[in-house]
Amino acid sequence: MTDQEFARLRDVIYKRSGIHFPDNKKYILESRLGHRLHELDLENFDQYIAFLTMGPYQVDEFQEMFNRITINETSFFRNEAQLQVFERQILPELLEARKDLKRIRIWSAACSTGEEPYTLAILVHRSLGVRLADWRIEILGTDISERALKVANGGIYTNYAMRSTSELIKRRYFTEENGQFRLSDEIREMVSFELHNLKDSMAAKRHGTWDIIFCRNVLIYFDDQMKRLVTNTFADVLAKDGTLFIGHSENIRDVSDAFEQLPIPQGFCYRHASCAGALSGGASR
Repeated sequence: MTDQEFARLRDVIYKRSGIHFPDNKKYILESRLGHRLHELDLENFDQYIAFLTMGPYQVDEFQEMFNRITINETSFFRNEAQLQVFERQILPELLEARKDLKRIRIWSAACSTGEEPYTLAILVHRSLGVRLADWRIEILGTDISERALKVANGGIYTNYAMRSTSELIKRRYFTEENGQFRLSDEIREMVSFELHNLKDSMAAKRHGTWDIIFCRNVLIYFDDQMKRLVTNTFADVLAKDGTLFIGHSENIRDVSDAFEQLPIPQGFCYRHASCAGALSGGASR
């Protein structure tokens, strides 16, 4: 891949997805897409860029390319300390604030193969117990990859995806089949999935207001302009007393003044700057 081809290709990727490949990541595109050129019987990356941007299969090929250049590294109960903050501090406060409405909406953005939103569903299920029947729980997982969402909808996972999951959780919510783990229907039915590009702010706003947003280990792939766009979208769709969770290696202080980080160790969570104290007792809808 020439430097010129790399510059053109990364521009296409950025315009479509917001993912930024700096100069020192050229080898990633070259190594992960080199085999694709042979599959398509193309001689060079110039031809591939033309196929990707002008051919009749450009939409399908973008999906194929995206599946190859991204790493869907996730698992159930990833970063357990942060999830404990959600389950033991944020969720109880939210349940109290919504005790009259009895409705909670959670968005897992860039959810990959679904482990995160399903984990959140398990935590909500465990917290509410027999009270769950009285509540309307809406959990949406979105991702840009159709292939990842297909796995998510299937609800069947390898042992590797379960590496952070306790034996108790496995016995309660999964059935082991031929070395794989099938998630119980009661949890699967709590979560829906949808194809979504985080660059599309208007599509995000059509879903209304969310009480909780998880977007972990995604912002690290964006430049400041894209981080600002995504963060502003979250600010628009998060309830005034809602909570945003991001990855432990990420921060949004430099790109947005809409949020203030909560002083909770291992929480990596934010609220609207005007409501960063205690929950106010109801969402603005």
